[in-house]
Amino acid sequence: MITTLRLQNFRSYADMTFGFDEGVTIIVGPNASGKTNLLEGVLVSALGGSYRARDAELVAFEAPWARLDAQTATTARIVKLQAENGFKKSFEVDGKPLARLTQQRTMPVVLFEPNHLMLLSGSPDMRRSFLDDLIEQTVPGFGATRRHYKRVLSQRNTLLKRNPHGIKDQLFVWNLRLSELGGQIARERIKLIDYFNQHVSELYASLAARDNTVELQYLSKFHPETYETALLRKLEENLELEVARGYTLYGPHRDDVAALLNGHLIQESASRGETRTLVLALKILELQLLEKSRDQKPILLLDDVFSELDAARRQALTQFVRTYQTFITTTDADIVSEHFHGSHKIIDLS
Repeated sequence: MITTLRLQNFRSYADMTFGFDEGVTIIVGPNASGKTNLLEGVLVSALGGSYRARDAELVAFEAPWARLDAQTATTARIVKLQAENGFKKSFEVDGKPLARLTQQRTMPVVLFEPNHLMLLSGSPDMRRSFLDDLIEQTVPGFGATRRHYKRVLSQRNTLLKRNPHGIKDQLFVWNLRLSELGGQIARERIKLIDYFNQHVSELYASLAARDNTVELQYLSKFHPETYETALLRKLEENLELEVARGYTLYGPHRDDVAALLNGHLIQESASRGETRTLVLALKILELQLLEKSRDQKPILLLDDVFSELDAARRQALTQFVRTYQTFITTTDADIVSEHFHGSHKIIDLS
């Protein structure tokens, strides 16, 4: 758990220090009071980056630098953001300077915010990011694989746009690398979906208070066992089409996930309450998988999500968060505090 956090020139904070307890911390205040900025500071301290902004945007307006100092019971963590003379980010963990936080150096975190309630009905990119973000926290080396894939994809798209003639030979090396990395990403996603499918029906049934069958399916044009060779062939066979479009049409960046409730696509047949129950189940499974794989309780960040849930789902979520260090932002503390019966701390930013 994080015991103290100091924010200097970070977002709306010039220099503020906050103390936290091990249970639930409710951060209350009106809109634009800095609630989400504080939550974001916890996340950046734990993972090294933000979920909603580029690193340069984290530095307060016209400030030359920003710094976050987080203290746990056993560790001191520092994130430095230098905005002058070219942007630079660096870290220190227990006094040891680091250029990057490896997975082993991060602290496990689960974020739940209102946009996540659109996970199943929103864009495919939301579902891909949900899988990849969780895999990055649980599978060593996946973060590097993910970054390399994005870099290769960008290079290949640049070639398709700028040099459409006579690029077949130039593209081969990029096709080969894209296919190799793409197969690795797809198989890790499928492993994660298999894990969800082992547990999600039981958890969903407990949240909904009735038996239901839930299944997630990974949607791809390629079989996982032959993903690399099939993707490579597809890229080579469809060069003219991709040149005409100016971007790469095939690969894990185009795959998707479907959710079925009692055999029917949830995106087409489920009610709003059923959809939100499944999203809640997936976030709880994310929390449990992180704890299991890292042998460490994750920090839970709930950004204004209580107001988006009905009373039954608030109560269900409350039962699962009691044993985790949890940060909850809200404009109305009463909506949240009634579920914790005094076992919480309030930070008022009014």
